[in-house]
Amino acid sequence: MYNVIIVEDVKLELKGTEEIFRNEIPEAQVIGTAMTEEEFWPLMEEQLPDMVLLDLGLGGSTTIGVTICRTIKKRYPQVKVLIFTGEILNEKLWVDALDAGACGIVLKTGELLTRAEIQSVIDGKQLVFNQPILEKIVERFRREVNAESMRHRAAIAYEIDEYDERFLRHLALGYTKDMIASLRAMPFSPKSLERRQADLIARLFPEEEQRGVNVTRLVVRAIELHIIEPDNLVADD
Repeated sequence: MYNVIIVEDVKLELKGTEEIFRNEIPEAQVIGTAMTEEEFWPLMEEQLPDMVLLDLGLGGSTTIGVTICRTIKKRYPQVKVLIFTGEILNEKLWVDALDAGACGIVLKTGELLTRAEIQSVIDGKQLVFNQPILEKIVERFRREVNAESMRHRAAIAYEIDEYDERFLRHLALGYTKDMIASLRAMPFSPKSLERRQADLIARLFPEEEQRGVNVTRLVVRAIELHIIEPDNLVADD
């Protein structure tokens, strides 16, 4: 047997979650429920649970659950926290919850909450997710892998080296050639960067399209060819 506290601010959903535990997870004892943060902390002082099933949104706030999770892990590091949330689109909030110490996230969609997920958390597993969030993670992973593969093929096809990529990435970020030449990882003068730009235009465009290509068009072409990715434009030191 193990003890659980449920934190959920929607009465109907709280009742439904209790029913899941009662009917499908009999080895779990729900020792308390709270609909607000003010109701929750006295429960923790009264009897420490093995796990807190925590909604991220309480009383209209979508972030209070992250704060509660972080405080739980600071005060009671042995208590496991599983997020059970209807925030199905706010991926940044999921990351914040994991950074705050949550063992995993179950979205209130699809199969909802299962005995296997609860048991995994109790057994000490990390990154416990249900099917809907796993599908999102796999889809993001698939896109990242495909994008990396296309960047690799483009680098080979157009003979792109690390300096070409860095040069194009900083042009996309609005850096001038003087600014790029001042980067520690770019040992080139502005004049040599002018030559590199002309060389890139010659490699990335058919001969009949090369006349009049400016920096903006060059950057757009590099994005089209997946040499650089709009989601990964980070400046170097």
